[in-house]
Amino acid sequence: MAKLSGREEYPIYFGAKPELLRIAAELRHSMTESEKILWEKLRNRKLLGYRFRRQHPINEFVVDFFCFEVMLAIEIDGSVHNDSYQKERDKERTEILNRFGIKVIRFENEQVKTNMNFVLDTIISKIKLFSKRS
Repeated sequence: MAKLSGREEYPIYFGAKPELLRIAAELRHSMTESEKILWEKLRNRKLLGYRFRRQHPINEFVVDFFCFEVMLAIEIDGSVHNDSYQKERDKERTEILNRFGIKVIRFENEQVKTNMNFVLDTIISKIKLFSKRS
């Protein structure tokens, strides 16, 4: 568990080290254009009242967006993710996150920029599928 402000807490980090929390904070200041666009739709519980975190540390990774309540991570991928080596790393990363009970959905930058309705509809359907709310 991560130590924050001298206290051990925040199971939502799944054992992330304090250094990764610092890196995540830096990443929040350098989000990509696509991440910023999607963040505007997710922030302040705008999507079905669920809280999303941006550039959220989980274990040894930082995911672009995370909703703890439904254990859903959202990744926005640039062209580097088309490389076969990166695809394999992404697959391994998803498998590790799945072991924590976290589901991962991925979108390409272009999808966020040109087809936001598809992106939001996909996220909403996953939230409804995984939600424990009545």
